[in-house]
Amino acid sequence: MQATVTVPERLEQHQVALYLLAIGAGLGFGLALTSAAQSMDVAVTPLLAALLYVTFLQVKATDLAASLRDRKFLAVVLSVNFVIVPAVVAALSPLLPADDAIRVGALLVLLCPCVDYVVVFAGLAGGDNQRLLAATPLLLLAQMLIVPVYLTLLLGDGRAAIDPEPFLWAFAILIVVPLALAWLTQAWAARSDVGRRAGDAASTTMVPLMMAVLFTAVSSQIPRIDSRFDDIAGVIPVYVAFLAAMTIIGLVVVRGCRLTPASGTAVVFSGATRNSLVVLPLALALPVGAELAAATVITQTLVELIGMVILVWVFTYAARRR
Repeated sequence: MQATVTVPERLEQHQVALYLLAIGAGLGFGLALTSAAQSMDVAVTPLLAALLYVTFLQVKATDLAASLRDRKFLAVVLSVNFVIVPAVVAALSPLLPADDAIRVGALLVLLCPCVDYVVVFAGLAGGDNQRLLAATPLLLLAQMLIVPVYLTLLLGDGRAAIDPEPFLWAFAILIVVPLALAWLTQAWAARSDVGRRAGDAASTTMVPLMMAVLFTAVSSQIPRIDSRFDDIAGVIPVYVAFLAAMTIIGLVVVRGCRLTPASGTAVVFSGATRNSLVVLPLALALPVGAELAAATVITQTLVELIGMVILVWVFTYAARRR
């Protein structure tokens, strides 16, 4: 007798199509109901935190400790993000529009590796999200220390001063709190049937939460891009070129380093995915052209969300063909 397919299983089977649907719905809502859509930006961070909580719920504390001992993986992921990525960004920077605010926003977002939803997308693509999760504190700390230096070198002046407070705030809200809650839930589940059922129920919300994050992020940000599209359209080809280049380079690097398929996928996604939602407050705090710099960062978010959904589909398809 054939087993009954549950609703969460059906959602997982069709998750790529559902994510594209969420992005399309967000675009339509943001363009049709501008005022209502812009007010939804306050929901992006709590939804993202909830999504990461559900993601972290799948990763045990003991697994994280073991992942940190994988020095080869950590060395590769740090090298990709802070040696190879800056070189690629430097090569692409002449293609950016001449406007100072646009250049600052684009360089800021491209130089900062993602520390939040990359864990989700890498996991969906079959990547080792446990090792990637273990690397997130190092990635965040390194970008706080190194990215201001790279920005100053690429811009050639002191306009790139960065306040670390937004980074620390984002790290606490999007990493520390969800991770702590996930571990508390795991401890509860180990001691109680009620806790186990609660953890299992939370785990079934992964796909709906990702759809909610995509819809909310896109719908709340598209009106700002629409009003300045002529100014920032020139960054879109650069963002697409960066995503394509880092995917190809990442695949070459992981093959050369002989990483496992799961670890290699995590490295590729880490190199290609940027810290757009976290660096947005930094762009808004810049002294020069904050609104235009923020719109430039938001544009990268939209390009990346679509790109990540495509990459998940490609990597999942490739894994099935192996």
